[in-house]
Amino acid sequence: MSEIRLLDADETRARMGELADVLADCVTGGASVGFMAPYGPADALPFWQDVAAAVGEGATLLFAAERAGRIVGTVQVGIRQMPNQPHRADVKKLLVMESERGRGIARALMAVAEAEAARRGKTVLVLDTATGSPAETVYERLGWQRAGVIPDYALYPDGRFCATTFFYKRIGEAALAA
Repeated sequence: MSEIRLLDADETRARMGELADVLADCVTGGASVGFMAPYGPADALPFWQDVAAAVGEGATLLFAAERAGRIVGTVQVGIRQMPNQPHRADVKKLLVMESERGRGIARALMAVAEAEAARRGKTVLVLDTATGSPAETVYERLGWQRAGVIPDYALYPDGRFCATTFFYKRIGEAALAA
């Protein structure tokens, strides 16, 4: 089983190469996570530098799944919101290396991310994912509610249009009241 840890800004910067490998693996595998092919680890470094800065500012939580001491998956929670949304957080970039899929890593990452968001007073989480992707099924299995689909919202790494499905989940006190 993988170990799931919350990374601070210093560790994010120190492990930038591993994080870049995970992101590049997912984009190369066709995941619509914001980047276009061709995409390698060097292309991912600026993204992770921005994430490290957001972690350092307290705007983002970054969770990493490790197997044998190497990062094989990540998920982020954007916890800094506008003043009228202090109860909400955005789940971003659930990434698991293709070679590690089917081992419960996504489920473990999401469980830890949801628990930490609830611990920090968040009661509603939102996310989006490519419609028809394996991730869409993962979120449904984890109890996320489909809010809607927007056609042609983004592009796959190969340039084809893809629809995006938006999900939400009530957590913490909101889940108990629902």
